[in-house]
Amino acid sequence: MKTNPNKLWILVFVLGWLFDFLFWEKKPGINFAIFSMACLVVAFYLLLSDGLRPNRTSLILLPLFGFFAAVTFIRAEPMTTFLAYTFTLLVMTLLALTYLGGRWYLYTIVDYLGKSLQLFGSVIARPITFMGDVRKEQVEAGIQSSKRNIWPVVRGIVIALPIIAIFASLLASADVIFGQRLEDLIKWFNLENLPELIFRLVYIVLIGYALAGVVLHASTESKDEKLANEDKPFIPPFLGYIESTIVLGSVVALFIAFVVIQFQYFFGGQTNIHIDGYTYAEYARRGFGELVTVAFFALLMLLTLTAVTKRETETQRRIYSGLGVTLVALLLVMLVSAFKRLGLYEEVYGFSRLRTYTHVFLIWIGLLLIVTIALEILRKERMFTFAMLIASFGFAISLPILNVDAFIVNQNIQREINAQAKDNVDLDVQYFLDLSDDAVPPLVSAYQTPTLPDSVREKIGASLACINHERGLDDRKLTWQSFHFATLSADNALASIKKDLKGFIVDGNEYPNKVTTPSGEEFFCSSYYYMD
Repeated sequence: MKTNPNKLWILVFVLGWLFDFLFWEKKPGINFAIFSMACLVVAFYLLLSDGLRPNRTSLILLPLFGFFAAVTFIRAEPMTTFLAYTFTLLVMTLLALTYLGGRWYLYTIVDYLGKSLQLFGSVIARPITFMGDVRKEQVEAGIQSSKRNIWPVVRGIVIALPIIAIFASLLASADVIFGQRLEDLIKWFNLENLPELIFRLVYIVLIGYALAGVVLHASTESKDEKLANEDKPFIPPFLGYIESTIVLGSVVALFIAFVVIQFQYFFGGQTNIHIDGYTYAEYARRGFGELVTVAFFALLMLLTLTAVTKRETETQRRIYSGLGVTLVALLLVMLVSAFKRLGLYEEVYGFSRLRTYTHVFLIWIGLLLIVTIALEILRKERMFTFAMLIASFGFAISLPILNVDAFIVNQNIQREINAQAKDNVDLDVQYFLDLSDDAVPPLVSAYQTPTLPDSVREKIGASLACINHERGLDDRKLTWQSFHFATLSADNALASIKKDLKGFIVDGNEYPNKVTTPSGEEFFCSSYYYMD
């Protein structure tokens, strides 16, 4: 890049313009995937042009990048899309940090923090130092700068524009006649949106500058020659073996007592629980959060003690590892208890987004605990951060595969069908209104199921009528940059039952809107209001 710096600057500023073209006054959709892919392609092109080939281990990250980038315009559920955006950027950051070295799987938390700070510093300073190095090399090589070099002119204009705009605005406020003349001049050149154009030009330049810093960092600072704790611990062990074993042993004893009591009654079923003042569902809800909190902090305590405890003999290492493995095994039992409590709670109240997230999270935290036991036995504690990263990726991948909102719809409908004979479950159709476009196709599919009881079909039809009415009020003039598969699927699904929904009358003259089913039953088109 030093031999042809103009190529770097032209490409990164084109990416800045592309960001403006894709996102300015556009709703999120396929635009994020296109922009992130363009950034990756340009970065690889620039680096490969300089003969800088990526490490093979770094290339493992590319399928993950493609998956998460695609999820951003396939799924519409908020947590799923948030994680998709986050992990797309995380993978791109990992590629910048470890493009040449490829040792990201050996990173510890200290490495992530330190190297992220280095990348941030490169984004700020490296483009400036890069141009200084280019000029220095040109002088040493006796190369005269071209008299037709336009970059100083471009930089001067970019710097001058916002300054002129600020001063002109102040002067126009100070003198009415000058303000009128300035207004006439702006109209003459058709520059009514000049402040907006200046703002957009500034952030285009800033985005290009930042991307140049990322590419330059990857070209020089991503070799991973030395990692934290590789030669010697970042924080030398300072806590005695006896102190640590007392702490671990005490916690293990407490957890054993808790687990024994759990096996005596909780795992035996509902008939074994007798608590005055609490229903079974309230008991399950009350204990779930506390168990997850205990598991989190106990694992954090174990990792901290492992990092700071002195273990000078083989016997001490074995005893400490035995206590650590026992602690993690007990945490697994407690997580099973938490999982069971969550299931009991869902039997009474049904599935929600938060409960679904938690279900998936508990599975991955359980797998992480199992891996922690293996790493402790194999004495590969350094790999724990990698295990955490894999568990995080697994959680983020699981949500779009599960399709959270569609899962909630299917589970809650099936729950009402199964419980109709007991007459103690009521389908919360208002909750469906809070779900994303991902929920519309499964709702339509359930509505069209011939074997669905009429009472359930009417409730689903009411929610679909509300959704269809709200979408009709939404003046959506989406450009291709905002294209989203979830929106397209929802539109097609609603179009397929347009005639069937004519029997559901939506009253939009008052807030909240109200829908009347063919049988005369009424529902509010809002999750915050319920019919008596």
